[in-house]
Amino acid sequence: MVTAADQQALIKEIRELKAERNAILLVHNYQPDEIQDIADLTGDSLELSRAAATMEGDVIVFCGVDFMAETAAILSPEKTVLLPAGDANCPMAEMVGVDELRRVKKEHPAAAVVCYVNSSAEIKAESDFCCTSSNAVKVVNAVEQDEIIFVPDKNLGRYAQRFTNKKILPWEGFCYVHDRITPDQVRQAREAYPDAVLLVHPECRPEIIDMADHVASTSGIIKEVCSSKAYDFIIGTEVGILHRLGKECPQKHCYPLVSAAICHNMKKTDLTKVRDSLATLAPRITVPKEIADRARGAIERMLAVK
Repeated sequence: MVTAADQQALIKEIRELKAERNAILLVHNYQPDEIQDIADLTGDSLELSRAAATMEGDVIVFCGVDFMAETAAILSPEKTVLLPAGDANCPMAEMVGVDELRRVKKEHPAAAVVCYVNSSAEIKAESDFCCTSSNAVKVVNAVEQDEIIFVPDKNLGRYAQRFTNKKILPWEGFCYVHDRITPDQVRQAREAYPDAVLLVHPECRPEIIDMADHVASTSGIIKEVCSSKAYDFIIGTEVGILHRLGKECPQKHCYPLVSAAICHNMKKTDLTKVRDSLATLAPRITVPKEIADRARGAIERMLAVK
């Protein structure tokens, strides 16, 4: 068991190594509390990668999962990108393969491919546009084609379908954390906190979206809580976000919709792994140039959408 003294010693080592390596520590909103507390920047995956491309530093330490570090490497090819928990993957990103996607593209030659940023570099390279949970609707409506293959999250694809006349062909992928949330759990939370505003992530199932007061990405949820006149909120996403909400909006009361809404891959990072990663410059995440260049195109087309 790591004691408080051990933690402080590790944090001191991390700060010294960060200075020595000229490193930036980027931490996703779902990471463990103690990892969020040592971040240079906390946010969602694309927000962090975009920031990394503009921040001074030779090394990016990405505390998240594999596709996030890949995206940072695509947008900052001149920097060393490290993923302290080298085995931290995203099960949803692995629900779509290149061969499968190419087959579906052949079946729908007139369709554009929009991929959620929660996807591998190879899938981004096969796509026309990337999108995030906050801009999926805007991207879908900006695409010239009337038919869209949306990968890999069926729930986000179905959410975007609500706001467009285009035909969306959703892939059958999903986030196991959000997809497991049930209407009964929503009803129980409403009964427990009858005056609270219910905020949910668009990776949730359609029936959960229908029951929510507000639907938003992780960054959107944080902005909504902090700017709202309300004081009580039920938060329908991975519970790691509650730590940041507590720090940024300490006067508000935020309750988890499901206390067991935990992404186990996001929790694989710890202080020892961050320290070791900085010390050894490993595990390092790289993306072959040919794939990175094509994937960067899909990301840049998304960023060009106004």
